[in-house]
Amino acid sequence: MATPQGNQPLPSKESALFRQVVKFYESKQYKKAIKAADQILKKFPDHGETLAMKGLTLNYMDKKEEAYDLVRKGLRADLRSHVCWHVYGLLYRSDNNHLEAIKCYMNALRIDRDNAQILRDLAMLQIQMRDIPGFVDTRYRLLQLRSNNRNNWISFAIAHHLDGNYELAVQILTAYESTLDEIPPSEAYEHSELLAYKALVLAEGQQQQAALDLLDHQQVRGRARFISTTTHGGWGGQRLIERGRRGSTSNIAGPAASEGWGVRVSGIC
Repeated sequence: MATPQGNQPLPSKESALFRQVVKFYESKQYKKAIKAADQILKKFPDHGETLAMKGLTLNYMDKKEEAYDLVRKGLRADLRSHVCWHVYGLLYRSDNNHLEAIKCYMNALRIDRDNAQILRDLAMLQIQMRDIPGFVDTRYRLLQLRSNNRNNWISFAIAHHLDGNYELAVQILTAYESTLDEIPPSEAYEHSELLAYKALVLAEGQQQQAALDLLDHQQVRGRARFISTTTHGGWGGQRLIERGRRGSTSNIAGPAASEGWGVRVSGIC
């Protein structure tokens, strides 16, 4: 039986095995992932994506040199595979080589433009590298792909907030709120966090009174409880209201508060 080229689809049996490789890798069952990959490579030794996945798995078994060799071999076998480029980027990211990882992700997206997982991985590295314009663009693409996803709306607003576009960040948060029906009790805390964040953006955009009005209005309605503080700066909605009522609405939110929210929201970006 002739061995297919590295960029040709696997037969159904081997395709199922490849899905097992990915599943075992994601669940950190590395030995099982290697075993499944070897079963494929026994028949199709030049299959690019399997070589790449085996290499990525070996990277987490302290076999870094072999890992890079296999991933590069897989990429050479299938340069048009977004999987191979993504895996190569993940390998670089594991070594904190973020610039090379970003290049690989971009190559992967040239092949599979709307791959949400690769876009999310790219966004995380862009924010770490302080590539804010790139982060804005990537978060916009994710929102376009999945506009019914809460995190995509909030992350897009965060992107514009970090870019200094406070007015647009507030507009995005308001647009997201308009898609919501009644907030169930189970989501009340998360929604209060969202409103507190919106107030912070308003304040940083020199709309302190609007921030105070928002927090006062929400508290009077009893729709949300502003009880959280940020990691840095100790800012919270209640403190903002108290300062406003004392007449001190200047500097009610600043870099420390923004940085605190950056820490808080990094998990959804």
